[in-house]
Amino acid sequence: MRLILTVVFATLLALPATAQEADAPVLDIRPAEDIVLGDFLWLNRLIVVFANTDRDPNFREQLELLAARPVDLLDREVIIVTDTDPANPSALREELRPRGFGWVLIDKDGVIKLRKPTPWHVREIVRSIDKTELRQQEVRDRQEAAE
Repeated sequence: MRLILTVVFATLLALPATAQEADAPVLDIRPAEDIVLGDFLWLNRLIVVFANTDRDPNFREQLELLAARPVDLLDREVIIVTDTDPANPSALREELRPRGFGWVLIDKDGVIKLRKPTPWHVREIVRSIDKTELRQQEVRDRQEAAE
């Protein structure tokens, strides 16, 4: 399973061609079997991407969309979690109960903010994150710290 995910991610997140791109930010993508939700409470937002196989076109498209704008997600402290093995359900799969492809946004407080059955662009995801009270407080705190 890890080998398959590694190959998929390596394909989607190809190595940069120039030295300047070598320093480009890269998303933190982790397999669901390694995730304990409590470890991320108040630290990170999670986007959990589910599919019944890593060959699902929607799964691949969602990962490509997420990888296209990593800075926006990293700025919002997002970690991507993937689960493509319903035969060996992770704790996240058992708790969130996806049906085929879908993704879930879990905010830093552990609350599910979005659950979608189709791929979304990062700009749509970021808009949704930016509307949350937690994100608005983060922005206010940053502004106060900069003053």
